[in-house]
Amino acid sequence: MAAGMKNLSKTFVWILMGLLMLGLAGFGATSLTGTVRTVAQVGNEDISIDDYVRELQREIRAVESQTGQPLQMSQARDFGLDQLALSRLTALAALDNEVGLLGISIGDENLQEEIVSIPAFQGPDGSFDREAYRFQLEQVGMTDTEFETDLRKESARTIVQDAVVSGVEMPSILTEVLTDFVGARRSFTVATVSPEVLAEPVATPTDEQIQAYYDENQDQFSLPRTKKLTYTILSPNMLLDSVEVDEDSVLRLFEQRADEFQQPERRLVERLSFSDDAAAQDAMAQIEVGGTTFEQLVRDRELELSDVDLGDVTRDDLGDAAEAIFAAELDTVVGPLPSVFGPALFRINGSLAENNTPFEDAAPALREELAADRARRQIEAQSEDINDLLAGGATLEELAAETGMELGQIDWTRASQDGVAAYDGFRSAAEAVQDGDFPEIAFLEDGSIFALRLNETLPRRPEPLESARDRVAAAWTQVQTGKALEDRANAVLEQLQENGDFTTTGLPHRVENALTRTAFLEDVPAGFMPEVFDMELGSYRVVPGAGVALIVRLDELLPPAETDERRQVQQALAAQLNQALAQNIFDAYVRDAQARARPVVDQQALNAVQASY
Repeated sequence: MAAGMKNLSKTFVWILMGLLMLGLAGFGATSLTGTVRTVAQVGNEDISIDDYVRELQREIRAVESQTGQPLQMSQARDFGLDQLALSRLTALAALDNEVGLLGISIGDENLQEEIVSIPAFQGPDGSFDREAYRFQLEQVGMTDTEFETDLRKESARTIVQDAVVSGVEMPSILTEVLTDFVGARRSFTVATVSPEVLAEPVATPTDEQIQAYYDENQDQFSLPRTKKLTYTILSPNMLLDSVEVDEDSVLRLFEQRADEFQQPERRLVERLSFSDDAAAQDAMAQIEVGGTTFEQLVRDRELELSDVDLGDVTRDDLGDAAEAIFAAELDTVVGPLPSVFGPALFRINGSLAENNTPFEDAAPALREELAADRARRQIEAQSEDINDLLAGGATLEELAAETGMELGQIDWTRASQDGVAAYDGFRSAAEAVQDGDFPEIAFLEDGSIFALRLNETLPRRPEPLESARDRVAAAWTQVQTGKALEDRANAVLEQLQENGDFTTTGLPHRVENALTRTAFLEDVPAGFMPEVFDMELGSYRVVPGAGVALIVRLDELLPPAETDERRQVQQALAAQLNQALAQNIFDAYVRDAQARARPVVDQQALNAVQASY
């Protein structure tokens, strides 16, 4: 009986081993190191795993370069990058399949010409370099066979694309109509009805009116998403009174920065050097008689003023030329004077007075600077111990009690800019903190340290009327003023329709001539010009604006001006429309080729590729 059980156990173990090997074989078939090498088949063309990996990496890198952040595979799937990569490769494979069915190929000679003409594969002498060819392909992880196959396919696709889209043009009438639409012009008269012309201003709203407007327009009065935060902070300013700074340190800093506090008189100078005294004297004589200018002399030497600008210089910088330059008036040219580059003309552009700050005057600022620096170092030394307290389970309240950090609370929104929210580092941390996150010590721009805790997140919500009352009243007043202005404008419009004379209205008005749809006018609402172009000749219209109402009469319909700009616009528009039509036709051709190729996707292979990330 025991022997029978022993044989049964061995048989059972071999069955388990067989099932395990079968399962592993199935796993290997879809892993990147298994037997499957394609993720899809499109007609007679295969999409290899390597091609899919390269295309997916290209899509991921493109997003990472825009955001500056690494992208996880789960995020790439959320963005649809995996499907985008597959769809692009499927379209190319469908086109390759179509090319194969048509029997199109560029031939070996043409392929060779394409390869040797690529600059990356050429040596220093401009000829094809096989070592450079192999090196470049190794950098992108391709063999020469793979690259040549891809290049052959790409060239063949280009031949088919050119055949499909060549000669495609939009009807010229469409370009002309669109150009005429853009370039059409209007002349009109416009009068402005402002609150000053109202018989009486809009009355102050009653409580009932404020309540009614608030109830009808609550979407205008809402509070943003808010995070209620508790934080602790320790800043250098909080330690300044406890930091001792000896006078010797202040004096040493003053001496180290003597150039900042002991500045001699300076001049802002430009210098133009010459080869000899005769050339310099001739140039100076021309300036004195008005035959040329300093700027012209600089341009004649093919220089820019920035090339001859010395900036602010002291007497020591100018050597033997110092006395003449410091004695000269501003905005004058002196010379010839000696310089390190030979005789030169100098133009004096400005003067900076001597600035000598005594130690007694500079000491308070230097003392505060040293104290702040020492406070920052002291905070940096404390930060690790404070972080250990947090890691040990201390709350922010306990942290403030034990370390002297300042405890505070803030209702933080993305618009918060006051107090601790003025720091970029705090705003970034407040934006990122989530419910349940443990507080951690972080540094701010000025050397402060802080930690924060999220207590509650309040969603976007209506603002209580008590706090929004003033803005509700202002909004109600604005709406009622707008209605009153429109009523006044409509009354004036009836008068104009009878006599057509804007001068009798007593309103400020102006005439605008030959303006296009894109013309910019001050003091008009954004949709004003479309309103004008929607009017009929000789008609009137009231256009409400921000705090005003406008009365418009359309005086003239004008065709586009025949200018070079219009012709350039028409040519550019024709080229754009032709290109769009050609692209749409080619896209339709590719979709048809893809439908006829009947793509088959290996989802297990795709899953294995994505899992490898």
